[in-house]
Amino acid sequence: MPYFDPNVCNEDAVIIGGGFYGAAIAVYLAKQRGLKRIVLVEREPALLMRASYNNQARVHNGYHYPRSFTTAYRSRVNLPKFVRDWPLAVKKDFTKLYAISRRNSKVTAKQFERFCRQIGADIKPADPSLKDLFESRLIEDVYLVEEHAFDTTQLASWATRELKDAGVQVRYQTRASAISKGERSPLKVVLECGHGEAEILNCRYVFNCTYSGLNQFKGDFPGVNTGLKQEITEMALMRMPPSLEGLGVTVMDGPFFSMMPFPARGLHTLSHVRYTPHLNWSDEQGIDPYEKLRHYERNTRVDRMLRDVGRYMPEVLKAKHVDSLFEVKTVLVKNEGDDGRPILFEKHAELPGCYSVLGGKIDNIYDVLETLEAEEIISVDDQDISKLGALNV
Repeated sequence: MPYFDPNVCNEDAVIIGGGFYGAAIAVYLAKQRGLKRIVLVEREPALLMRASYNNQARVHNGYHYPRSFTTAYRSRVNLPKFVRDWPLAVKKDFTKLYAISRRNSKVTAKQFERFCRQIGADIKPADPSLKDLFESRLIEDVYLVEEHAFDTTQLASWATRELKDAGVQVRYQTRASAISKGERSPLKVVLECGHGEAEILNCRYVFNCTYSGLNQFKGDFPGVNTGLKQEITEMALMRMPPSLEGLGVTVMDGPFFSMMPFPARGLHTLSHVRYTPHLNWSDEQGIDPYEKLRHYERNTRVDRMLRDVGRYMPEVLKAKHVDSLFEVKTVLVKNEGDDGRPILFEKHAELPGCYSVLGGKIDNIYDVLETLEAEEIISVDDQDISKLGALNV
């Protein structure tokens, strides 16, 4: 182990990325694992401003993944935990429907029913009044299910409070540019603090929770071994007509769509498998996804979304487009075929103590925390640092 100099500004852990995952991991390390000196680095001026906000805001209950039993089952296990732990952020007061298309769907209605029984997900036939919202020539059946939405602003408020209470130091508008082996500590992180200023944080652990930026570090950082695909996506924010205000709808399973309440804005998101992704590329170091997004023209495709969605639900044509959320979405290449959304959790052998973490859904946080439970994570207080220094002189 490298010499750990107690006179250098030393940290137990540096968390890179102030989204939901980075904040939740920082709180866990402080409150459950006893780490006392934790720094969370966020390039934006506030927490949960990027992918944690710019998404469909859905707390999954498994229905969405009939071709990935593991992802579906884990969602079923995790949803009640999420509702228990973040009750103020969970929106339940809407009716959620799943509809199965008669054409081009990768599952039939009977297969969907059997799948829901297998994962233990509640499912009921929708009332005739709800079925009447759909074009019967295109929809085989409609089901009433249990699924929720979340309010990112409430999660951000939780994160701000908990990080402060846990004594985590949050560095806003600061970018981590390099991760390397330390000369006087196991690891060091180079920060860019604006105005061309650089700072080095010496630490024992680094958690790379940067989502689309996982591979964008210099120094000794080797990159993740798992293949990643980046997409620039558009989530349309819509004001629904009164007939659809209290509904969330997913038509599946294939090139179809979802509309979900978006509590942070009091609107609905509208997404379409064909039109929501605008641009995609294979992730690699040196191609900064956020720079690609910054230079993207962001021409909306909401008209095309509405034309297709309106074939299945004519009432959607009365919706008004208010705004669009453009963001980079990161997916694991290995799961493109089955739509699975497992976590990425990599320990970098070249940099002991350095972890890269990515989750495809918000409820995956429990899979991350369960994985961390098995890791040996030690808090180094000043006395222990001195001992380490003496042992390694």
